[in-house]
Amino acid sequence: MSKSTNQPIGGGFKKVLYTLDTVRRIGPLNASKALSSNNTCKACGLGMGGQQGGMVNELGEFPSVCNKSVQAHSSDIQPAIPAQIFDHTINELQELSGRELDRLGRLTTPLLKRADSDKYQPVSWDQALDCSAQAFSQTDPDNTFFYSSGRSSNEAGFIFQLLARIYGTNNVTNCSYYCHQATSVGLSTTIGTGTATVELADLSGADMVFVMGANPASNHPRFIHQLKAVRDRGGEVVVINPAKESGLVKFAVPKSPRSLLKGGDEIASFYLQPHIGSDVAVLLGLIKAVIEIDAVDHEFIQSHTEKFAELQHQAVTTTWQTIELITGIPRGELESVAKAYSQSKNSVFAWGMGLTHHTNGVENVEYVANLALLRGMVGRPYAGLLPLRGHSNVQGIGTIGVKPVLTEQVMAAMEAEFDISLPRAGGLDTLASLQAAHNKQMHAALIMGGNLYAATPDSQFASQALSNIKHKTFLTTSINSGHVHGVDGEVVILPVTARDEEWSSTTQESMFNYVRLSDGGITRYDSVRPESVILAELMTRLCPDLPFDVSAFKDHQNVRDAIARVVPGMSDIKDIAVARREFHIAGRIKHRPEFNTDSNKAQFVVNELPPQPAETEFRLTTIRSEGQFNSIIYEEKDSYRATNSRWSVLMNIEDITALGLRVGDKVDIQSANGEMSEVVVCAYDIPRGNVMAYYPEANILTSQICDPRSKTPAFKNITVQIKTYV
Repeated sequence: MSKSTNQPIGGGFKKVLYTLDTVRRIGPLNASKALSSNNTCKACGLGMGGQQGGMVNELGEFPSVCNKSVQAHSSDIQPAIPAQIFDHTINELQELSGRELDRLGRLTTPLLKRADSDKYQPVSWDQALDCSAQAFSQTDPDNTFFYSSGRSSNEAGFIFQLLARIYGTNNVTNCSYYCHQATSVGLSTTIGTGTATVELADLSGADMVFVMGANPASNHPRFIHQLKAVRDRGGEVVVINPAKESGLVKFAVPKSPRSLLKGGDEIASFYLQPHIGSDVAVLLGLIKAVIEIDAVDHEFIQSHTEKFAELQHQAVTTTWQTIELITGIPRGELESVAKAYSQSKNSVFAWGMGLTHHTNGVENVEYVANLALLRGMVGRPYAGLLPLRGHSNVQGIGTIGVKPVLTEQVMAAMEAEFDISLPRAGGLDTLASLQAAHNKQMHAALIMGGNLYAATPDSQFASQALSNIKHKTFLTTSINSGHVHGVDGEVVILPVTARDEEWSSTTQESMFNYVRLSDGGITRYDSVRPESVILAELMTRLCPDLPFDVSAFKDHQNVRDAIARVVPGMSDIKDIAVARREFHIAGRIKHRPEFNTDSNKAQFVVNELPPQPAETEFRLTTIRSEGQFNSIIYEEKDSYRATNSRWSVLMNIEDITALGLRVGDKVDIQSANGEMSEVVVCAYDIPRGNVMAYYPEANILTSQICDPRSKTPAFKNITVQIKTYV
């Protein structure tokens, strides 16, 4: 747990200067208009923007803004893609990097690529919509799927899933199956709900925060401000991450002049660096240490939980030697963290995809819940469970029904609301939809936002699967690699408004179960349309004889009225645009130990420990850089890790030396699935036997192996070999 003194710090003046440079590039007037408008942040789900102001978070704190928000706005404010770009072939566009594709500009015209063509051609809106509707009308609904990212609004998402089900399929899925679906499953088995049990205000009273399998310095920068506040109050921050990330060691908070001038603040008070894939053993070690010092909350366990005896037996009978061998963490370090935890009055547990992107991702989340329940840290103020959601409305998209299985209550409510009958057959999740496509069982797909090609594991598989689909319709603001790879067959691309350009107000849900209202209303391009308008037009063409007025969906208030009547906990959304009163979703666990399980008690869960790492193999985890968001690449360099190329492998310096290599040499990385050739070797603080490479480039190495319970691919635990040239 020693602290590094010569690492670069996170944040700081370089981030301020980067922001100023980006503002200059997009223009101060455009930047000010975008950032100050009452619209929810386009980046992560932490919670910023809405009716309190564009740079205000859910606590009313100003300025609440970060690099990710500025980067997202910089992409949306770009000039239109020059028409001459579409004179180039698909193969020529494939030569561009992700950053170069994003920098082409905003897409402002519908595009069509015919099945026998190698180019996109601009077409009219009617031509594009007619082409899409015709393709779906000629396809059996069972041979289609509908996929949405987390960038869309609740209103567009509700129409999207309704369109799919009326058309005749429950193959309705979203990007959470590639990120936090393991969280939803793991929390459901333990506490009976799949979302956070805290709100943002609870962080102000926490005296300990665990940050596990996440790098918020890069991916959720505004969360670092909350961690700094914990340390300022004398609290503790426990980071559990194989890599010693500089921004989690020390961070100069840009909004704090004092933090900037003194060169940053200490963030982590404890930093555990386990082997990749050993999280259950790490958490069991902490549980074992808490039990051994008798810091268990026996009263809470007796009154509000079940099955503690099984977990206690596992903790007592598992030896420290076993835990040390699996995790690589000395017993003393685990005991030190457990002692600090035993003295905490209010602990919050936050985690990211470093826990969920494993074949046992659900089990990792269950053991986070076990550790929290052990001391009664769930179901009360200032303590609880906090999955760090990625995209700004990924949680909301799931809430309003963009998922393959809905409860009978919701299905029946939709049928009553619209006087329709809906299919009941279970739908396919995201990876299963792609696997069906690879097997030539999918003939049409509607893909709203995101980059399904880049997000899918096993790049070769992803490209072939998407190419096998005879027709694809994309809704997007810009061109990405998913529009130039895997695009055999007919393709329609429809340009959509960004969130702050919506024609009527929209809503989004933060990771704190908080629904915010975005005004929209900014006009940048005359030829782009809201997703809801596009979906309503498609529904009119595809389902012409419906017993309700589809065109009414173009007014989002009508959609919110329906959501309020159909979706449990969302009744307050009906009046949000009138009252301007944002709200927490009703019925979700927060400040009372009332659990949505059959017994109304939380459940301790016992799972097997992961295996000890093999000495002859390397374990690779995929990572994201400071200059990217999800699969969007804004910068090729990673300033926090001091790498100049994304085609890099980050390794322990002792492993580099043992292989006869030097920093800057090139190697090949091989997995059972593929190979990255001539990758630059970089040194990094990570345990021996563990290596890192950037996502999505490293998807060449990842596979379709996934967690059997959540169907989440194991992006962060891949067995690889390093081939040297020395």
